[in-house]
Amino acid sequence: MRLANLDGRLSLVHGDGLVDVERLSGGRFGPDPQEAFGRWDEFSAWAATADLAAAEVLPFQPEHLGPPVPAPRQVFAVGLNYDEHARESGFVRPAAPLVFTKYPSSLTGPVSTVHLPTDTVDWEVELVVVIGRQAQRVAAHDSWSHVAGLTVGQDLSERTSQHAGPAAQFCLAKSFPGFSPTGPFLVTPDEFDDPEDLALMCEADGVVLQEGRTSQMIFPVRELIAHLSSVVTLYPGDLIFTGTPAGVGAGRTPPVYLRPGQTLHSRIAGLGEIRQTFTGGA
Repeated sequence: MRLANLDGRLSLVHGDGLVDVERLSGGRFGPDPQEAFGRWDEFSAWAATADLAAAEVLPFQPEHLGPPVPAPRQVFAVGLNYDEHARESGFVRPAAPLVFTKYPSSLTGPVSTVHLPTDTVDWEVELVVVIGRQAQRVAAHDSWSHVAGLTVGQDLSERTSQHAGPAAQFCLAKSFPGFSPTGPFLVTPDEFDDPEDLALMCEADGVVLQEGRTSQMIFPVRELIAHLSSVVTLYPGDLIFTGTPAGVGAGRTPPVYLRPGQTLHSRIAGLGEIRQTFTGGA
């Protein structure tokens, strides 16, 4: 199953178009994309038998898609979750997941324009996990049963404020407006032969910046959910940005950062592409 947020309305992907969930369900499910996660078992059971072939299929442009999960309660992110990225950042392999948060106000849809607050904004393509069932002290072997789906994300990062002061300021530095684009769709794990081994990459203006596979994570999705849920309660609709592979701008010599006028494409196999264009700057 693939879900989308079309102009603020929950939609199912069918072929090259979208089907409005409220209309197809006769009002059983409302138009708000966020509400589906609170009724995930009921919703996914209904969607599995819904007659999409008989429904009105709406054409769409990617620019009209919002974030698949527009208002999560919690947005977690994981740092240094790929060995080569840890090395390029000057750190050793972490012994446990390094967790910080991104604020929901930074979320946008798959196609957006982002203002650069400084000239040290970096890119980080990431697999984003969406929680479908409340998780508390979940064992790793049972973690995937709590996942609603996966989507593409960018953890845009303003490096100057991130490393300013006596301690790092990850949360604010990664939560400027537009710094958490996601989309284009939410895809359920059953759509993949192996949801823990997906190719991901990003490029700017045709130049490949990052390439990797999610199977290279130090802490895979199942372990991240187990670790997080051992401390906090994960709620339906929560997001987990799972970390980025090597190739970020801060890890280059000299460092390279995003510039006004550039367009960043981020892709994950089976999930699609998001696209950000940058304006402003210091």
